[in-house]
Amino acid sequence: MNSPKKELSPAEREDVINGLKARFEKNKSRHPGLEWASVQAKLDGDAEKLWSLNEMERTGGEPDVVGYDDSTGEFIFYDCSAESPKGRRSICYDRKALDARKDYKPETTAMDMAADMGIELLTEEQYRELQKIGNFDTKTSSWIRTPDSIRKLGGALFCDRRYDTVFVYHNGAESYYNSRAFRGLVRV
Repeated sequence: MNSPKKELSPAEREDVINGLKARFEKNKSRHPGLEWASVQAKLDGDAEKLWSLNEMERTGGEPDVVGYDDSTGEFIFYDCSAESPKGRRSICYDRKALDARKDYKPETTAMDMAADMGIELLTEEQYRELQKIGNFDTKTSSWIRTPDSIRKLGGALFCDRRYDTVFVYHNGAESYYNSRAFRGLVRV
């Protein structure tokens, strides 16, 4: 799924920034103490990250600022769509899993798609942090970055929220479902 163009036109840039600003202002509880002007200054200076945020938006992720890393000076954006992003569903975990499937191969993988978008899959810890600012994946689930020790044995991890609790599960990495995608992050 390599994108031939990783830069936005001026009109696309404006649309993305306006959409991110509107979401930022609407969901202030996700980023207390942070000001949009500081976020926009970072976005204005990083066309590649803005392109990645547009990809998150284009695939249904509804990215929003969820924090600021004092040590790196970066704002952290997570996918904040209520359910797993629609444009990323029905994909297995990684290329090794896809190559292992003999029949009914999905179009791509979570790891490949994230790399193509310039984002990272959330870890279990990051997924749990996301769930502290809202109720996400109450009807869907999301692949998370799986530790190598589990992946070497053929498994992959995913999470969801049911019964007001965040659950971590395992599946064969080659599995895929129309209600499972992945959530990502980008640092700007």
